[in-house]
Amino acid sequence: MIIDHNHPDYVAKWKTLGEDKYNGAYYYSKEIVKNIIPNVKTDRNWVTIRLAENKEHPDHSIVFIHNNRNPNYYEYLQNYKDCILVCGLPSTAENVSFFGKTIYLPLSVDVKAVEKYKVKNKTKDKAYAGRSIKLNYATSSLPKDIDILCNMPQSKLLREMAKYKTIYATGRTAIQAKVLGCHVESHDVRFQDASIWQVLDNREAAKMLQEKLDEIDGV
Repeated sequence: MIIDHNHPDYVAKWKTLGEDKYNGAYYYSKEIVKNIIPNVKTDRNWVTIRLAENKEHPDHSIVFIHNNRNPNYYEYLQNYKDCILVCGLPSTAENVSFFGKTIYLPLSVDVKAVEKYKVKNKTKDKAYAGRSIKLNYATSSLPKDIDILCNMPQSKLLREMAKYKTIYATGRTAIQAKVLGCHVESHDVRFQDASIWQVLDNREAAKMLQEKLDEIDGV
């Protein structure tokens, strides 16, 4: 069983988010389903998005954790048996370890899909890229006259980011910017070292996940 971004409850909620629907969890789920799940052998179920707490959730699942700020959002997972929580940051894996077994799997992107937007000559200087809500965590190091690339479909965001020499971003957006040949700077008080965002392709992440699952399941 795979519970992903196509689940009716998730789709219904996603449609109410307005511009905020262009978020990393949605696009990451699409890549997980396309590039990671087909390359991992397991008898476990998959949950690539977060459903409301009162919705049915399968036991014996691999659950991707997307919220790094509020681990208590996942407290309801204690109600389900034998779940493995996949986290994109070591700190998140530690914070949700009370709710199930955890795996730290570095964030990854579909490198080939991103590379299609790469350009030879960059015509613009600096921009912030990502969700507008993340600007709340911006430090004073973020230039005041910087361009803002927010709330747009991923294809448009990648096309626009490719034009810039420097991108201020975190997470998968920062990784995508590096694939596009941009210099990445940190703006977030929580992630002040942009070097933590390393380029990793989804398919390579699948291999890493397979190894860690095999260790847990004794394969």
